[in-house]
Amino acid sequence: MKALIVDDIAQARNTLKKDLEIYCSDIEVVAEASGVVEAVKYLNKNKIDIVFLDIQMEDGSGFDVLDMIPEIDFHIIFITANDGHALRAFKYSAVDYLLKPVDPDDLVKAVSKLQKLLPEQHLRYDLLKESNKKKHNEILALNSQDRIQLVRIDDIIRCQSEDNYTFFFMEGGKKIVVSKTLKEYDELLQEHKFIRVHHSHLVNARKILELHKNDDLLILSDHSQVPVSSRKKQDVIKALESL
Repeated sequence: MKALIVDDIAQARNTLKKDLEIYCSDIEVVAEASGVVEAVKYLNKNKIDIVFLDIQMEDGSGFDVLDMIPEIDFHIIFITANDGHALRAFKYSAVDYLLKPVDPDDLVKAVSKLQKLLPEQHLRYDLLKESNKKKHNEILALNSQDRIQLVRIDDIIRCQSEDNYTFFFMEGGKKIVVSKTLKEYDELLQEHKFIRVHHSHLVNARKILELHKNDDLLILSDHSQVPVSSRKKQDVIKALESL
């Protein structure tokens, strides 16, 4: 696969290129760009499979590069020192979002994810923006200890608090731990049909299979059991009736 590296720091480009040569031999770096203007000029004239794209550069941002391209017909892996742009990055159909300094294991995982994608999965940015408006297709950026993970909100089954940590239980059995309180996610996810059923539990109402009224217990789509506090019981019933 042919790759372009876009970064305004020469050392960063050299390091990434060397790591790709060592750990990802299927990726061939055919060009480098030191900024927005140079990257746009190259992409408008050349066919490329993957762009490793820095976000903050001297003459603009990686997002500026993508906004200036008539059609995004290549895959994108963002590589940046700033972890504050993950949500926006995903809206550009990014394969992954890696933080500098890049861990080789994370790089290998990102490239492996890329290789599983089919060519027809390249999406035009304007079509992607439209699809992101559709119900249940919103994305949440979860900042765990060693990486930022972008997950579909509708794939979250439930959240559980433990001290100052929140555990996300996902479809497929995946669990993600984030060092933020459940209260923050309660406020964020209310509009997505999530219900605070207990001081320690926030559940996706669409994932509820059963409510056992006598036992004050929920059965969720992963067959987990979640207690319902007595003062939240009527709220849960109303939420289920409104689905």
